[in-house]
Amino acid sequence: MDAVEEVKGRLNIEDVISEYVQLKRAGRNWKGLSPFSEEKSPSFMVSPEKQIWHDFSSGKGGNVFSFIMEVEGLTFKEALELLARKAGVDLDQYRTANKGTHGPNKDRLYRLLDLSTKFYQVQFSRNHTTLEYVLKKRRFSKETALEWRLGYSPNGGSALVDFLKGKGYSEAEIKSVGLGVEKRYGSKGMADMFRGRLMIPLCDPQGRVIGFTARLLADNPNAPKYINTPQTVLYDKSRHVFGLHLAKEAIRKSKFVVVAEGNLDVIASHQAGVRQVVATAGTALTEQHLQALSRFTGDIRLSFDADKAGLNATERAIPIASKAKVSLSIISIPSGKDPDELIKQDPEMWKKIIQDPEYALDWLIGRYKQQLDLSSGQGKRRFSDVILQVVRGLHDAVEQDHYIAAVAKLIGVSPDALRAKLQQTPEEPSVRPRALKKPKRPPAKSNPAQFDITRTANHLLSIALMQPKLRSIVVEPLQPDMIENEQARELFQFLQATPGFNGEAAQADTLRPIADYVKILGLHYEELYQGLEFMELQNEVARLQVHLIDRYVKMQKQHITAQLADADENKTVTLLTQVKELDRLLKTYKGGV
Repeated sequence: MDAVEEVKGRLNIEDVISEYVQLKRAGRNWKGLSPFSEEKSPSFMVSPEKQIWHDFSSGKGGNVFSFIMEVEGLTFKEALELLARKAGVDLDQYRTANKGTHGPNKDRLYRLLDLSTKFYQVQFSRNHTTLEYVLKKRRFSKETALEWRLGYSPNGGSALVDFLKGKGYSEAEIKSVGLGVEKRYGSKGMADMFRGRLMIPLCDPQGRVIGFTARLLADNPNAPKYINTPQTVLYDKSRHVFGLHLAKEAIRKSKFVVVAEGNLDVIASHQAGVRQVVATAGTALTEQHLQALSRFTGDIRLSFDADKAGLNATERAIPIASKAKVSLSIISIPSGKDPDELIKQDPEMWKKIIQDPEYALDWLIGRYKQQLDLSSGQGKRRFSDVILQVVRGLHDAVEQDHYIAAVAKLIGVSPDALRAKLQQTPEEPSVRPRALKKPKRPPAKSNPAQFDITRTANHLLSIALMQPKLRSIVVEPLQPDMIENEQARELFQFLQATPGFNGEAAQADTLRPIADYVKILGLHYEELYQGLEFMELQNEVARLQVHLIDRYVKMQKQHITAQLADADENKTVTLLTQVKELDRLLKTYKGGV
């Protein structure tokens, strides 16, 4: 259902859950006390990156919808309506679409954009001017051009539109993703939106094409150098981070991200081996951009041009970063070059300077210090106007006080004078800790033995999923009926049938119905087993297997004992034989530990 994905895309799971649980940062995740049990040590985890939650104390977990269903006691439909209101999503358009009258079929639109990308790639391979620009002037390799799926839009009137219509797409669909426009001068029909341009696909974090940036290749001073896909049902400029689908692994490993100004800067950096680099649409960094990046790291480093636009963008970004609770710093490029120029001349220097950023507000103070005469009253007034406006947007009182003292010392005035000036312009209402909402559904009483089996199976499957070398050892002694949870059993049977699974897309499609459960197991592994030596993991597998089999045997014996009370002679023999088989099973594996 498209409405579900739309709501998920607009909401951050940690923001929703923080209305019910006091969360604190724990590495890449957030942690708090379970709202479902009376625990004293926090074991409730939220992963912004995976957009899931898991409560280790109760074994519950899932996405933002399952959380609201649990705490509010709602059905899925009711949870969707509640979260849609919170996200500002109009469900009526989706209800209308489901009735078959109108509405976006997003899967079909994704396929349309992917087909368009392939069309542009074919045109690219045939166009000498574009190949010359990309391979010689920009010095991109063929491998880079293929990785980023660079293309060329023919300079005719409707080559792409005609191609897509031939594949069964309507003009309305083509227009809805920003690839077609009405023909001018009274002509009927639709023309291509992009003509005679280098086409750079824009992808979502999963790598699906959602739009394009198009660079002019002809020398035409009257035409804009770059044009982008307009706002569509798939593309939102204020949320889209260019290159994130190819940068996210490097961001995780390096624990920081560089935000460049241009898409081609990003491509050049990736080619040079620095892959934790992304871009936004120009210098307009939004809170949504920072929230998207904060799912991977809290260390954001800007590499904007050192001009007035870059300076203004930094001023605007600092309060936004403070609100988003991320650390914002600036990368200064020598001689005022942009990243692309520096990478061409000295890629090693680019690798070096991104490791030594300057905290954004310190950088801003330094820039204005160079531009203004701080010995004059006018210079002091202008300097304090600019810096205090940014300081006012900081959400941390200690940080505010630090910069008030620093600015006061720099311009030779008292901190009290600056504090008085700070109060002259009304500031945003202070962010007060809000009262947490209480779950409306009382915690369900669980069977401790049942929960123990489920938890042990989850731990085993997390190792099997994340450690292919241990997969056969984990899976071999277990049986599907030892696993109570339906999703866990489905994954177990998948790993039994596909022992060499390594995340291949074709095989991963089979796991799509249990995608959230698979993500939860990834969270299990990160919390419990990340960093353990291979031998330690082997020992843990053996311990968990014995524990699971022991619990399973005890529960089966309880069932058999209950059946023996009413069993005839033949049935009794059968049941006692089952007991012997259970004892043999337990002895086989318990003896090895």
